[in-house]
This record gives sequence, C-alpha cells and structure tokens, in this order.
Amino acid sequence: MLDESLLDTPEDLAAADRRGLLRGAAEAGARVRTAARQATEAGVQELKPDGRPRAVLIAGPGVAATHAADLIGTLAGPGSPVTRLAPTGVAPAAGALRWELPGWAGSVDLLLIATPDGTEPSLSLLADQAYRRGCSVAAVAPAGTPLEEAVAGAHGLFMPMATAPYDHGEPLAGSSPGVLWALLTPLLTLLDRIGLVTAPPDALEKVADRLDHVAERCGPAIVTYSNPAKTLASELADALPVVWTEGESAGPAGRRFAAALAELAGRPALVAELPEALAAHTALLAGPLAASADPDDFFRDRVDEPPALHARVVLLRDRPIGGLTAATAARDLALGHDTPISELEPEEGDELETLAELIAVTDFAAVYLTLASRA
Repeated sequence: MLDESLLDTPEDLAAADRRGLLRGAAEAGARVRTAARQATEAGVQELKPDGRPRAVLIAGPGVAATHAADLIGTLAGPGSPVTRLAPTGVAPAAGALRWELPGWAGSVDLLLIATPDGTEPSLSLLADQAYRRGCSVAAVAPAGTPLEEAVAGAHGLFMPMATAPYDHGEPLAGSSPGVLWALLTPLLTLLDRIGLVTAPPDALEKVADRLDHVAERCGPAIVTYSNPAKTLASELADALPVVWTEGESAGPAGRRFAAALAELAGRPALVAELPEALAAHTALLAGPLAASADPDDFFRDRVDEPPALHARVVLLRDRPIGGLTAATAARDLALGHDTPISELEPEEGDELETLAELIAVTDFAAVYLTLASRA
C-alpha cells in the first residue's frame, strides 16, 4: 500500500530515502555539469577523431549500461549501429560477469565501457581484448578503480564518473538517477566530439537546466496536487503500469521507467511503443486487469481485502512530427475499457532536452513510489 500522507511530508521522505534516490534525482542537473567538466578535463576536446566509427559497442553491468546503449542508439540514429554487449555469468557480481567482443569487431569500431563499479575483472580484460583487436576504447567508471589502469594500458580514454558522497553507502542501483547521468554525460561528450551525436557543451547545459527545472516542479517540498511526479506515483499505487510511448525520445524514457519501477519499487510494468502498443495490449485491457473487470469492486470491503490490481495506461509523448499521432486512438482504447490514463508530454526543446525531461519526471515518480510504498 502507498502511504500517500508521506508524499507530502518532506522530512519523512528524507528519512525513508536511505539510498539517496531523491537527492540523486534532485541533483541530476548538477551531476550533468560535473560530468561534462570532468570529461573535458580528461581530454575529450583534445581528441582528433579519424571519422565516425563503423559500430559502437557498449559494455557494462545491469540496466545502467542498457539505458546508456538505448539512449545513445536513439540519439545516434542509423548512422552508426549501437550495440550493447550483454554479459554472461553465474551471478550479477563484479567477479562473476563476463563480456566478449563479437567476432567482427575490429579497428573501425569503438568500445565504450560504462560502469558505476569499475572492479569487474572481465571489463578490464575486455579493454585489453579490444586493444589487441585494434578497437578504440573509452570508459566511464569511478576514479582509482582497476578499470582505469586497464584502459590506460589499452591506450584508451578514461573519464572519471561524477560521484557524490551518498553514492558510496551501498551498491548503486543501475536505475538510480544519479548513476544514469554520471555515466551518460561523458559518453555524450565523447560521441559529440567524434560526430556520432549532437551534444555540444551548450546543449548539455540546456539539459542540466531542464533537469533543474524538473527538480523544482517535482521536488519533495511541492505538494502532490501540483507535483506531476507525486501525482503519477499516487495514480500508480495499486495499478499495473502499462507504459505507452510515442516519439523517438519517449521510447527510451518509457523503457527506463519500466526498469526503474521494477528495480527500485519492485513493481511490474509493461512497455510498448505506439501505434503497435494498441494491438499488443488490446486483449490485456479487455481482460481481468481492466478496471471494469470487477463489477463488485465498488462494494468490496477495502479494509479487510487488498485492492484488486488493475491496469493504468501511462502515455509518454514526445511532440509528434507532422501532426501524426496515435494518442487519440490510445485514449479511446483505454477509456473504452474503463482503464484510466495518465499523460506526460515535455515542454518544447531539442531532442536531448525533451528526453531528459521525460526521464527526470518518471525518475521522480519511481522514487516516490519506492519510498512511500516501503515506509
């Protein structure tokens, strides 16, 4: 059950936030600025690229690397394929994970390593393997870890991860807002330098400003009725989130939101892109998860019985191109099955800004749902 009274008690939220999740979300803009500055100090702007890589390979543990690959792939477009190297192993622990380069990787490819840990032996071996294959290597990880030495040995570029004091209390969740921006920002700085994405310093400053703006709108001191993140968390209290996305920027934000709900709040969620989502989830909304599936729900004793789980659609939209949108059909489908719908649409801006806003609002919502559910 969600303790909705806790949502409007900033002191209690802070006491429940033992992992610094709210601070990570609130300080996302500052983390972008710090990470960009440290990437510059590491020598990114001094690079003399020979051209765009044939392919970009991204390796790292957990959803942090998955999100980075997803976001970079969206921003890069089809010009250079972006592939995440999924690890194998017997456990999700630093010493148990294994990464391997694909057989075709060679001198025209770029390997990016992104990890909030940096002690994974296999990532150090991967950097060495890439060097022997002729791949260019760059990495983002905490400074002073074994990976930094391995990247130096591979004649690669190491960019220190922008960390905060509260990052060191316990192992970091890959869906933590602070982890995402600390890993993603240096990679964007590097990829802008080599011409794969457009993320110059002024664009990253706009991203940081947008993240600050979201923190002002969604912070713990802002009451629920005027706070979009708290409102969304409250709406999802007893619901199965069915996340539909429209627009290229919204896709990665929706997938990250679903992952954050699972990893941080322990909540299952479904995610799909419009218009295909309408066909994929029609049967789901017409089945027992629909709000209309239990006609006796209104008369149920809500004290003695837990609430029934019903679907709630969360529509994340980037601004449609050319006026074409499936949002009207999405609303008709959801409301036609008595399924409530929540909608988020960013303010105007470039692709990186709108993507950052959608991620930031849903990050705050996932954190509020996490803290209020476990208090």
